[in-house]
Amino acid sequence: MKKSKHAVETKNLSICWGKLNVLNQINLELMEGEKLAIVGPSGSGKSTILKILAGLILPTKGELKIFGKIQKYLRLDQDNPPDVRLVFQNPALLGSLSIEENVGFILKRNKNLTKKLINDIVSECLAEVGLFNVENKLPNELSGGMQKRVSFARALIADQTLNVKTKPLLLFDEPTAGLDPIASSRIEDLINKTIDKTKGSSIVVSHVLSTIERTSDKVLMLYGGKFRWAGSIDEFKKSTDPYVFQFRNGKLDGPMQPKDI
Repeated sequence: MKKSKHAVETKNLSICWGKLNVLNQINLELMEGEKLAIVGPSGSGKSTILKILAGLILPTKGELKIFGKIQKYLRLDQDNPPDVRLVFQNPALLGSLSIEENVGFILKRNKNLTKKLINDIVSECLAEVGLFNVENKLPNELSGGMQKRVSFARALIADQTLNVKTKPLLLFDEPTAGLDPIASSRIEDLINKTIDKTKGSSIVVSHVLSTIERTSDKVLMLYGGKFRWAGSIDEFKKSTDPYVFQFRNGKLDGPMQPKDI
C-alpha cells in the first residue's frame, strides 16, 4: 500500500505585524488528497495562513514545507515553486484582459504552446465550470457569479513550466462569503469538482457552515493566533468544545469575545 505524503507541514510557524502576533507557533499537517477547513472568527489569521502557503508573504519564524520542500522564499523568487493555486474571495480578474487571457495567463509563459492549444485548454476549463462562449468578453461584461466561476476555471489550469510531480495544493479563501444559500451550494459544488478534477489537496477558509461541512474532511479552529481544536467534520458537527460550540451556534457567550476579535 502506497504511503501518503505530506502536502503541507508547518513547525512553530509565526507571523507578526509589529507587536501583534497574528499566528503564534502553529503546527499544521495536511496529507496529499486531504480536504481541510480552517475556521474561526474574523481577524484570527485564517487568510494569512493561505497567503503564506501561496508564497505571497513570508512567516516571521518557524518552518514551512510544501510537498516535502522547505519554503524560504516568496513564490515570485523561486525558479520552480510548488503547484499552489489560490482562489481569492473576490474573483481577482484583470479588468483590461479578456476572459480567455485571464484564465490562460499562466499558459502563455510556456512558449511551446500554440495560441490555438491555449484557447482549447481555456475553453475546456471554462466548460468545466459551466461557462461557454465567454472567452472574448471582458470581466465587467459578466455577472458576479460568472466572474466567480472564471476564477475556478483559472484554478484548473496547471502551470506547465513547473517541474512538479505532485498534485496541486488548492486554497480557497472565503469562497461563499456574502452569497445566498443557493449560490453558495453552486460554489461548493464547484469547489468539490475542482478538487476532484485536479486530484489535489485543499484548504478552505470559511465562516459558512454548509461550505465547511460540504467541502472538508477535517477542521481546524483558529483563535488568538493558535489552533484551539482539530477533528473530523463529523466530530466538528457534534463537538461540545467551547470554541467549536460557540462558532457553530453563533453564541455570544463563550471563549471568543468581541474585545478580542
